[in-house]
Amino acid sequence: MDPVTATRSATVQGRELAIYDDLLPSTDIARYHALLHQAPFTRTEFARPDTATHRHWVSEMALAALQRLPLWRATAGAVRALRPRESYRPYRAYTNHAAYGDMLYVHTDALPGARELTALWFVCEQWDPDWGGELLCFDDSGDALCVLSPRPGRLVLFDVVIRHAARPPSPHCSVPRYTPAFRLEPAP
Repeated sequence: MDPVTATRSATVQGRELAIYDDLLPSTDIARYHALLHQAPFTRTEFARPDTATHRHWVSEMALAALQRLPLWRATAGAVRALRPRESYRPYRAYTNHAAYGDMLYVHTDALPGARELTALWFVCEQWDPDWGGELLCFDDSGDALCVLSPRPGRLVLFDVVIRHAARPPSPHCSVPRYTPAFRLEPAP
C-alpha cells in the first residue's frame, strides 16, 4: 500500500488540520454519491445549543457499516499518517446534506481539551467554485484562517476543537453538498 501523504496541512491556533486529495478512485466516490441520494436524511442536527431552532439534514450510519466502506479504509490510513504514534477509533458516523438556503453555523465538534479528530469527506462527482459550499476554519476571535473547497473525494482531518462552519451552496448549485463525517477518539 502506498504511503498516505497530505496534499497540504495547516494549523489553526496550534491545532492540526490536514487535507488529502485523491485517496480513492473517482468511481468509488461516484458510487458513494449515488448511495447518498437514496439515504434517509432527517432534519435533526444543529451546530450549537443557541442555534437549535435551525436544524440541518443528517443521515446517521452504523459504525459496523462504516468500517466496511472504502471511505473508512482511506480515512484510517490518513489518520495513521497524521498521528502515527496514536491509535483512533470511530465513535460516530453520519453524513451532512446541505443545499441552498440552509443555515449552517460556526461550531466545534467537542469541548476544549478533547484529543479527538473529525474526518470530513466531500462526496460529489463534480463541484464548481461558483457553487460555494466551502468549509471555513476560524480562530477563537472569529477570523477565518482557512477556507477549503468541496473538491470531489477530498478528506479533511482536523482537531475537533477547531471552530468551523460549512457554507451552504449558492443558488446556482442544483445538487446537494454531501459531507460524510466521522468522529474519532483515541483508542485504548
